[in-house]
Amino acid sequence: MVKPYQHLLDTEFLSKEEMQSLLSRARFFEEHHEEGTNMFQNRFVANLFFEPSTRTRFSFEVAEKRLGLNVLNFSEEVSSTTKGETMYDTVKLLSSIGVETVVIRHRDEKLIAELAKQDTGCTFINAGAGSWAHPTQALLDLYTIQQQFGDEIRGLRVAIIGDLKHSRVVRSNIWSLQKFGAEVVVSGPPMMRDAEIEKQAPYVEFEEAIRSSDVVMLLRVQLERHEQNLFEGSEAYLQSYGMTQERFAQMKSHAILMHPAPMNRGVEIADEVVEHPRSKIFTQMYNGVWTRMAVLERAYVERGGH
Repeated sequence: MVKPYQHLLDTEFLSKEEMQSLLSRARFFEEHHEEGTNMFQNRFVANLFFEPSTRTRFSFEVAEKRLGLNVLNFSEEVSSTTKGETMYDTVKLLSSIGVETVVIRHRDEKLIAELAKQDTGCTFINAGAGSWAHPTQALLDLYTIQQQFGDEIRGLRVAIIGDLKHSRVVRSNIWSLQKFGAEVVVSGPPMMRDAEIEKQAPYVEFEEAIRSSDVVMLLRVQLERHEQNLFEGSEAYLQSYGMTQERFAQMKSHAILMHPAPMNRGVEIADEVVEHPRSKIFTQMYNGVWTRMAVLERAYVERGGH
């Protein structure tokens, strides 16, 4: 049976030391990526994505192939889950044919954790659980922040701004950043606030959050998860709660802008700001490969192979 600590369910369950070890390995992979590696040749990983994904899915696949893994990409539309097969049976099938690690994204917030409790024979890596958790995004965000400010980020103020109610990255980022001593605050439109999140990190008024923070992390307005139109249009949201050029100019001179993506250009962020030198949005995407290589390496090494 797979030991519980081998799964990556959320940053809540990782210590600061474990996270720093992963980030150190990510740095190693980034610095040596031109050398290539086949450390896990002839071993298998399956990517099970039940929700749309571009960055996370491709980032994981590149990370897997850089490690020499054989990659199986799962398509829900042509799988037996459409015939009523349970996720447990699907994963047991994968285990029986030699898959050791399953990277999974699912709309059900509890599914991945429930699978991890069962004796499936697989190690699970959470690639996004509903609106609840996204640990590898939090790790790559932390890696990006350390690149800018150094490994010691104690006292750094990080503002997470936007659709708090529906974002899967908020909790994971709060857990990781606070363990490293960062001061995390949240902000956003009143109808997108979340009382449970505000128990973990205090709510700060929008304009103050932008002016007072060292890192401003925007969240996508998840229109597909809202039951009604909350604003009259994208321009209305941008002017009220988006990162306009004027607001960007109010940020501290050393502050950086981040976004987990995908972005709604012209909604939560002005097009002109996206590729500013202090915007680290595409750097985050680049860093996702090295961070996920470190996470995958951990899974396979702890299973007993290198």
